[in-house]
This record gives sequence, structure tokens and C-alpha cells, in this order.
Amino acid sequence: MRIGDAAAELETAAHVLRHWEDEGVVVPGRTASGHREYSAEHLSRCRIVLSCQGVGMSLAEIRAILHRGEAGRASVIAARLVAIRAQRISLDSAEQFLLHVRECRHDFMTRCPECSEYAG
Repeated sequence: MRIGDAAAELETAAHVLRHWEDEGVVVPGRTASGHREYSAEHLSRCRIVLSCQGVGMSLAEIRAILHRGEAGRASVIAARLVAIRAQRISLDSAEQFLLHVRECRHDFMTRCPECSEYAG
């Protein structure tokens, strides 16, 4: 599949796929005439890249985890897991705050000990 078709299937721009190739994240094969050729495997990798970007991963991080032999792969994964866990704690805290605020009967949040605790 050529780059335009791949981009359309992935609902992204062709220049994004070219950038990923330049960064060594997803490198498609080439036809005899030099056109990029995306296989089903390449499209699967692209979908993984999109998902990883959706959770805030950089192309360098994605490249490191996609390629088993990449130096520092384990440390990239460990660091991302730490970040995800911290984000989960932050999101849980925000959720609890909003659940409380929805039912809070104080006129001002600063007068509510539970609301004020979240800001502290």
C-alpha cells in the first residue's frame, strides 16, 4: 500500500508517516521505483505509534519500545510506567475532588475543609 493510502487508512497525514520514517519509528519498504510500500505489519506498527502518542509518549520513547534491540529500552519502559502510575494517582485525586464538589454545600470552596484539602 502506498503512503497516501496508508495515511488515509490510519486517518493521519502522509507527512506524519514520512516524519516517523525519518525518525526511524516505522520504516516502510520501497518499491523498485522508490515509492514507499506499507505492509499490514507497517500499518499495525503505525496504529501502535498513534496509540502511544495518544498517551503522551514521544517518538524516541516509542522507537525504543518498538524495537527490542534498542539501547535503553527497559529504562524507557520503567520510566513510562512510573509516569503512568503518577498520572493515575493524580487523576484519581481529581476525580474524588470533583465528586465531592458536585455535592458540596459550601458557598465557597475555601470554606470547605475537603475542597481546601485538594488545593493543599
